[in-house]
This record gives sequence, structure tokens and C-alpha cells, in this order.
Amino acid sequence: MSLAFVFPGQGSQYVGMGKDLYEQFPEARELFDRAESILDFPLKQIAFEGPEETLKQTRYTQPAIFVHSMAVLGWLNRRGIQPVAVAGHSLGEYSAVVAAGALPFEEALKLVALRGELMQQSGQNNPGTMAAIIGLPDDVVREICQTASQTALVVPANFNSPGQVVISGTVDGVHRAMELARERKARMVTELTVSGAFHSPLMKEALTGLENALNQAPFIDSKIPVYTNVTASPVHKAEEFRTMLKKQLLSPVLWEDIVRNMIQDGVNQFYEVGPSRVLCGLSRRIERKVPCLPLGKTEDFQALEDSV
Repeated sequence: MSLAFVFPGQGSQYVGMGKDLYEQFPEARELFDRAESILDFPLKQIAFEGPEETLKQTRYTQPAIFVHSMAVLGWLNRRGIQPVAVAGHSLGEYSAVVAAGALPFEEALKLVALRGELMQQSGQNNPGTMAAIIGLPDDVVREICQTASQTALVVPANFNSPGQVVISGTVDGVHRAMELARERKARMVTELTVSGAFHSPLMKEALTGLENALNQAPFIDSKIPVYTNVTASPVHKAEEFRTMLKKQLLSPVLWEDIVRNMIQDGVNQFYEVGPSRVLCGLSRRIERKVPCLPLGKTEDFQALEDSV
């Protein structure tokens, strides 16, 4: 079996996430406690108890998902379960870089916390929104964004699976693109509840603050390839990680291409390492023949052990 780990990003959070891991596994407890000593907010209280409105704030969401993914990764590593490659959706790329051995947990957590803070601030200073368009080819969505951008900014943000693209930009730009998508007979057009126009030029302010931290972070060459959001191709080198993590803040996530490229390179099993099962759902739509197992709760671990 050629196994790959994939790590989810924002949108996979839920109140109560990680609480069962914390209560049942001493290593997970130590990880959450260590993370909270680094952060300047009560991570466990927000993740375990909410309220949901607080957890949904980007500055809290991103560290909560990252730490949850790292707790699951630790469980896998302690049992000798190792991937041949990794990838992560947006925020999840930071988890993937840690899993590949290119950055220590503590340093990555500091970057994730800074990224969440800067993206939330950027969203407040440069208001925008996002929307999911389902049932149109990628090229048609690109064309719609180009047309709508003649009056207000909107760009493709996530190419998630066949016929599922998320767009991002100013409120006027996204709303205009949504109108055009409906005119082109999209199966579904839904505005998302987000605190900013992620993966669009409206995040440029956040990039300015993040660049210096990425330049200072102690990246090393990875042990296994990380398929990156920006190119959907595998990278190994420390400097490539810095470059890719800078570019991904303003660039679209090429998730469908990432999954296809990993399969083409020999991956025949995915584990989604983190809360929820969003990426397994996308994986099934991209290539149903390649199984994806969600691993985020203690019952998921039991199912894995039973299958092994």
C-alpha cells in the first residue's frame, strides 16, 4: 500500500474537536497543553467547548485545526504508520510540512497562529467574501471571474474537485460572479460564511506580515514529498517550502490536481488526518477507486486498528 496523509484546512472545525483525544491519549494531552503554553488564548476551551462563533474566528480556527491534526499524526507515528507523501488544503499545508519532517511542531504552530491573526485582520481591513460554484467546468468559472472582475475583484480560490470551485474577492465581485454562474446554469451557487476573501489579492496585507516569519523559520529539506497548493507538484527543499507557503496565501488551491498527481505517482490510499472528513469527500469525487479514511476521532482509530 502506498499511503498518503492529507490534512484539512479551515471549514473542518467543530465544537468539541480534539476533546476525546485529549481525554484518552496522554500524548495528545501533552501536545494540547504544550500548544496552549505557546499561544496567547485558551485553545482547549475554545476547541472543546466553543462557542461556535468564537471557534469560527480565523485566529482561533487555524491553530485549533492544526493542533488537532498534529495530535492525530502523533497517534499514527507512534504506531509506525508512515506515508510516502503528504499534502494539505490551505492551512493544512503547514500540517503537511511538519508531517514531512521539514519544520518542528512548535515553529509551525507559531506560524499558523500568526497566519490566522494576520488573515483575520486583513479580512477586517479589506472586506470580502467567498462562494462555492458547483456544476460548471473550471474554465467556465475562470471566464466568469474574468468577466465579473471588470467591475470588482473576484478570482478562483479553490479547485476542489470536478465541478466544484470556490471563488473569492470583494463582496460586489463575488456577487456579480454568482449571478453569472447562475446564468450559465450552475447546479448550485452558495455564498460561504467566512471572515475574509481567502486566497485572493485581498489577503496581500496578511502576506506582508507573514513573509518575514517564513523567512526566519527553521525549515529543512523534507524526508518525503509535499504536494503543494500552488503547483500541485511535489517539493522537498527547505527554500521551496518558504516560497510555496508565501505564494499560497494569494493563489488558488489546486486540490483536484494534487490528488490526481499523487495517484498518478503511485498513491493508492489516503488518510485524512484531522477533524471532519471534508477531504475524503473531495477525494471520492476526484477518484472513487482510491479509498480515503478519515481519522479525527477515537472511534476512527478503532476502525483503523480493526481493519489492520
